[in-house]
Amino acid sequence: MDERAPYIHKDSIPMDDFASFRRWPGRIPSSLGAHVAPIRPSREIATLMSTLTPTPRPGVLAIEAYVPGESKLPGGVKPIKLSSNETPLGPSPAAIEAYKAAAADLERYPDGQATALRTAIGNRYGLDPARIVCGAGSDELLTMLAHAYLGPGDEAIYTQHGFLVYRIAILACGATPVVANETNLTADVGKILAKVTPQTRMVFLANPNNPTGTYLPIQEVRRLRAALPDNVILVLDGAYAEYVRRNDYESGIELVATTANTVMTRTFSKIFGLAALRIGWAYCPAPVADALNRIRGPFNMSNPSILAGAAAMHDVAHTEAAVAHNDEWLGWLAAELEKLGLLVTPSVANFLLIHFPPAAATGAAACDEYLKSRGIILRRVVSYGLPDCLRLTVGTAEENRAVVSALAAFLGKAA
Repeated sequence: MDERAPYIHKDSIPMDDFASFRRWPGRIPSSLGAHVAPIRPSREIATLMSTLTPTPRPGVLAIEAYVPGESKLPGGVKPIKLSSNETPLGPSPAAIEAYKAAAADLERYPDGQATALRTAIGNRYGLDPARIVCGAGSDELLTMLAHAYLGPGDEAIYTQHGFLVYRIAILACGATPVVANETNLTADVGKILAKVTPQTRMVFLANPNNPTGTYLPIQEVRRLRAALPDNVILVLDGAYAEYVRRNDYESGIELVATTANTVMTRTFSKIFGLAALRIGWAYCPAPVADALNRIRGPFNMSNPSILAGAAAMHDVAHTEAAVAHNDEWLGWLAAELEKLGLLVTPSVANFLLIHFPPAAATGAAACDEYLKSRGIILRRVVSYGLPDCLRLTVGTAEENRAVVSALAAFLGKAA
């Protein structure tokens, strides 16, 4: 820049030109005429420019970024990974074949409506595909719901140990998260309703809940829906619904079908074994589905995900085998852990929440480090407000026996 260029005070530049000048330092504002030499911003302008930096919307910087369960250990050791609630049976062979077949058309855009996937879901559960919206995991759908219906001044409720993504989605929209306390690590309808205000626009309910494994019977869910104002959307997160074997449990399909303000979300990351492909779906009232389709990305599902997801949905035998495996080993693990003197929260999902004494030598943190030294990874749940707990995913028979043996060694007892 020419060191002899004249000093120009910002007040001598019309506001529109100053805004242009601030965006493009050195460009000559039209109001100064073409005869003016290239200009150098004064210290005052430079200081002003340095303070005008991009700022996230309110709430964004209050978000604590989601940290997934650990998956690797030092030294390249292949771990027994029981930290992310993945199925030990893996995906359906039919889903794997569909995924491989999709490689022949990677240059093509996917079907923006995910028709094959929505049709497969509809056929499996007897639902209208037009009311199904698919996304990159149920996380994306939870986020889309928040973006469609929440904004500054609004409130959304979730329970004390609810899925961390709820808080993230609420804050990202500039809305206010409201936490309802639980009773015995279980959602409490009365405590949720006590948090409802005229500003409430959404309630997130994980049923079953992660990381506790507890659930609300359908009668309690109906009571919650009936007591909520009509302008409040109840989001039923059924990520683990396929595992539940309780006569008083329902995932929420009936409530969505019979109300105008209930949404159910589901995932392919758990029992279907397709976590790597990021597939989720929501069953919605027609107007809610319309709103979500207006804001979702035009190709938010890849073709391999669509085809593999549809194949997995058709393979009923594979998911039934996963349920049977979980039924066998969930109870076995709970009984074996209790024999070791550990408190275990009763679970209806594919994981157990294990409670440890607060003493440092035998606490959750020490146990976590010991297990990792044995090549076993569980999930610490400090971020969920449970610093004295570890979450254990049901694994293969070999993995389940190995983790019980390692816990017994940690506690100094014979398994």
